[in-house]
Amino acid sequence: MKYFSLLSFFLFLTMVLTAQDQHFSQFYASPLTLNPALTGALEGKYRVSMIYRDQYRTALDNPYQTFSAAADFRYKIKQYKKRYRDAVGVGVLFYNDKVNQINFSTNQIMVAGAYHKALNPESDQFLSLGLQIGMVQRNVNYDQLTFDDQFNGTSQFSGPSSEIFPENNFAFSDFQVGLHYSYAPRGKTGIFAGAAMHHVTEPEMSFYYRQLPADDKDERLSNLLYRKYSAQLGLQIPIGEATQLSPRALIYSQGPALTFNAGTNFRFLLDDISGTALHLGGWVRPVRNADNGWEMDAVVAMVGLERSNFLLGFSYDISPGQLNINNRSQRTFEISAAYLGEYEDETVLCPKF
Repeated sequence: MKYFSLLSFFLFLTMVLTAQDQHFSQFYASPLTLNPALTGALEGKYRVSMIYRDQYRTALDNPYQTFSAAADFRYKIKQYKKRYRDAVGVGVLFYNDKVNQINFSTNQIMVAGAYHKALNPESDQFLSLGLQIGMVQRNVNYDQLTFDDQFNGTSQFSGPSSEIFPENNFAFSDFQVGLHYSYAPRGKTGIFAGAAMHHVTEPEMSFYYRQLPADDKDERLSNLLYRKYSAQLGLQIPIGEATQLSPRALIYSQGPALTFNAGTNFRFLLDDISGTALHLGGWVRPVRNADNGWEMDAVVAMVGLERSNFLLGFSYDISPGQLNINNRSQRTFEISAAYLGEYEDETVLCPKF
């Protein structure tokens, strides 16, 4: 029973983090975490994007915090070709997720590449294939943990612990693949559809299991990072000259978890000369629970500002279907920002928010 308390903690921790795989409400604002095939899917030559997610701040003293930053570039094949303008995209992605209460963090860095094949002479219809490969590192600070044998008999856990700790960090390789289709004729209804597979190799997540001797490994202690499958669909429907309607849906499955996002955004063009536009949107996120039933995980509201080649978005999640902690609701907000370098008003390959 020597490892019991530590082992129980780590098994719980890895199961929670498997269920908490990277997820952003503004999923199109973080295209490289959504689908590798969206690398280089932009209206310009390069894109720098960032997104920050602050989760359960009103319910926890130390909220979950997630941050991602990416840079990707688009290069045309045969620069001056007028028809069938294929392109390639390359990029790099950084991702950090942190549980402040126990100082547990996940850091990921990936390199990405995609090929965008034009399907018609006008080059407003593309089929894209993308890949990502990189490393993930996970770390926990033991100074933030306490164990039963540290209890001093009154009110503090101040004594020494006899627990034997495994190494507090490890790294593993990760691999993702994605496919995306876009059709966006100027002034007409556009469609964006894609599918992706993340964590193709299903790496081992357990701190304890990874460091047991080969002849001591017990498969009951193993905790794999489940392969994640996702599919996304978006439309871009012009309504008059200054308004666009953009319904979208995202579904992803990872192990026993299944999540669905559905809603719509409106884009209102405010100034055609400066390229200023206002985005307003809302969607819902039902999830399948452990009993195979469905419950509402969150209702999301979003506002975004677009000015020429700069994008800024803010979204707010309200979780009406979850239990409150100390009568405080579990709310989440996200802030996203992106800059499109050497912006070109060409075919839209990916929604902005």
